[in-house]
Amino acid sequence: MMKKFMLDEIDHQILDILIENARTPFTDIAKKLVVSAGTIHVRVKKMEDEGIIKGSTLTLDYEKMGYSFISHVGIYLAKTSKTKQVIESLKQIPNITIAYITAGKYNIFCKIRAKDTTHAKEIIFEIDDIDGVSRTETMISLEESINDKTRLMHSIFREI
Repeated sequence: MMKKFMLDEIDHQILDILIENARTPFTDIAKKLVVSAGTIHVRVKKMEDEGIIKGSTLTLDYEKMGYSFISHVGIYLAKTSKTKQVIESLKQIPNITIAYITAGKYNIFCKIRAKDTTHAKEIIFEIDDIDGVSRTETMISLEESINDKTRLMHSIFREI
């Protein structure tokens, strides 16, 4: 069995700051935590090597760019053996921002971003036309009420 990498309080604080803003300079983190920038660099590198940190992300405000319409699409497949092929086809539709292979009601569950209902309809029709898709079911998102990585992170920190 592989040994679990242990995070200490400084690692937790580093992650807390980076989750809030992945572009925070190591020197700023070091000042805030009263340690050297080298310490921050070494710890972040170790967490990257251990696979705890997997890159950094940029959060865009899609609404300001005209893509405020969100819907979730449940996809039923004609045959589960088509899953990989359908996923590859979904990757060709840039408006699909997330896709999960699921157990339960749907074979695949996606999140799409569109400009408006007309644009979303075009994307959904594109999904329906994929070979292997038997039908779809769409749910319109009225509001994104929770999008918070930090609550889970702090819950995990309490466990370890």
